[in-house]
Amino acid sequence: MAISIRRVGLPEALPFLPELVGLLQDSVDNGASVGFLPPLAAAEATHFWQQVLDAVQADHRILLLATDETQVLGSVQLDLVEKPNGRHRAEVMKLLVHSRARRQGLGRQLMQALEEQARQHQRSTLVLDTLQGEPSELLYQSLGYVAVGAIPRFARVGSGALEPTVIYYKLLEG
Repeated sequence: MAISIRRVGLPEALPFLPELVGLLQDSVDNGASVGFLPPLAAAEATHFWQQVLDAVQADHRILLLATDETQVLGSVQLDLVEKPNGRHRAEVMKLLVHSRARRQGLGRQLMQALEEQARQHQRSTLVLDTLQGEPSELLYQSLGYVAVGAIPRFARVGSGALEPTVIYYKLLEG
């Protein structure tokens, strides 16, 4: 199965909207802490993706999609800081890999492609957050992200519990 990772703009992304909704629902319903609680309704997921596409259209968000010949398998976003004192920074957002495509290196590939996009946009400082103790922490650490610290009781999870979130950064070279 050949997987393609590419940046998409609004016109290219629109046909994928139903699959993006399904990707977000699959991720949330399988425990991903990405700002939503399960079960995620299609209307809420659609609204989220419409906001993402608005940000892409406004040219301050980069959206990468991972697809095979037939379907969307993953996505990740890079939010470009627009403040004059922060135009060297960006926030990594919503790394999503469909449950049927996990543990195959796709998250790593998406992150590496995202870092290349950051370099192309002269962004040298990347930040992200993730739920403490999740497998994503190991991925980010293996890619050179450094933990700054954890914020206790930051994110509510599906069980209703409040869990800590870890803040990470990475300084990109050239």
